[in-house]
Amino acid sequence: MKKLALHWKIIIGMVLGVVFGFVLLSTSWGREEVVTGIIPAYEKVVESIDNGKVVHSVEFVEAEEVKELKAKHFISRWVAPFGTIFINLLKLIAIPLILASLIKGISDLKDISKIKSMGLRTISIYVGTTVVAIIIGLSIVNVVEPGVGMPEETIEKIKLKYEDDDGVTDKLEKAVAQKEAGPLQPLVDIFPNNIFESFVEVSMLQVIFFAFFVGICLLLVDEKKAKPLINFFDSLNEVVMKMVDLIMFFAPYAVFALLANVIIAFDDTEILIKLLYYAFCVIGGLILMIVFYLVLVGVYAKKSPFWFLKKISPAQLLAFSTSSSAATLPVTMERVEEHLGVDKEVAGFVLPVGATVNMDGTSLYQGIAAVFIMQVIWPEGLTFTNQLIIVGTALLASIGSAAVPSAGMVMLVIVLESVGFPEELLPIGLALIFAVDRPLDMCRTVVNVTGDATVSMLVAKSLGKLQDEPQPKEWDDHYFEKIK
Repeated sequence: MKKLALHWKIIIGMVLGVVFGFVLLSTSWGREEVVTGIIPAYEKVVESIDNGKVVHSVEFVEAEEVKELKAKHFISRWVAPFGTIFINLLKLIAIPLILASLIKGISDLKDISKIKSMGLRTISIYVGTTVVAIIIGLSIVNVVEPGVGMPEETIEKIKLKYEDDDGVTDKLEKAVAQKEAGPLQPLVDIFPNNIFESFVEVSMLQVIFFAFFVGICLLLVDEKKAKPLINFFDSLNEVVMKMVDLIMFFAPYAVFALLANVIIAFDDTEILIKLLYYAFCVIGGLILMIVFYLVLVGVYAKKSPFWFLKKISPAQLLAFSTSSSAATLPVTMERVEEHLGVDKEVAGFVLPVGATVNMDGTSLYQGIAAVFIMQVIWPEGLTFTNQLIIVGTALLASIGSAAVPSAGMVMLVIVLESVGFPEELLPIGLALIFAVDRPLDMCRTVVNVTGDATVSMLVAKSLGKLQDEPQPKEWDDHYFEKIK
């Protein structure tokens, strides 16, 4: 019997997770009544009109329990932890993988001039695809105009529900802190003062800089002195890639837990439905971006787009489930190196850099979200000049955007402020899109990961380091050799 491919197992896990979440929410045993507090007795002033005069009277309100219905804790207590464990395992190996692959990749180049060539190609292609993503997003939102004519009652309901939400407030506070840090703070943040602290905080750019620095120094010291350390990182890279193979056994079960937990978080389907017009614009733009990647793969890399999608699909599905390019990075590297045929020295450089600076899906979303918010509550700001500013700011913001869930919304605040969006309307603007941000974040992370894989293939092709027939490794390649 033919073994079921990994991507099909993951898809089955995702579908079952969604179904399980909806079933739990729709059944009586899947919901519970929770007492959240008691309002004490108080006197309330009531205003009324009597013969054209305003009359005030006092009413006595008795003490009452305030209750709310919420999804039963079964998923958060007994299902979601398995998804958390899986993500933790991926994060566990992310830093060792970046260190090992990047240091080994740079040291294998033998020539420092090759680093310059690969670096310039990588950054140039990343910037080019990001600009294309922003232009696609702005084109769609200007043609479809999803924010024009939105009913006032819908805007008011969204405002009341989400304007003071902790999530919206948190995004605004982080955006303010980032803006006050100064224009060169992102540059300063690249250089760590304690690399072990960078490891603990998973500061990707700092880890990449350290690995890059070590790799260059290995090229500059005596080859005999460098050889033991190079061999160590080569061995570490092999071990970590084997860890990826083993962790992926649990992927179908993990995405079941992650998707079930996502479903119970959607507590207002009415607002979600009313925002579908905007959501479809974002999803349509993301699909066009993936089509653009497939064209690049077919025309320049000379590979079948369908073959590319099949090979990279496990990383895409995990990106959708986790909403994190950083958490998906180990799987992306395994798929790109072993299944797409990109040499380690290229994948080890391009992919860690891409997970931090290449956010095509996020940039596309920021363009659409910014214009959508302006269409709804600040249409006078929709000038051609402002949209050009959005292109430039979204490009720069995507480079500084963290590879974690919902970081794009923090950058969106900076994009809106760059065009003079009224500060007092920012909470309302974020509230407009907050309800659908998580599902759209899942979708745009898929594009981010797909873009990283595409660029790694293009750079490898340009350097003659793309294998025609990659030989993927299996978890049990040496298993039977160890059994006596």
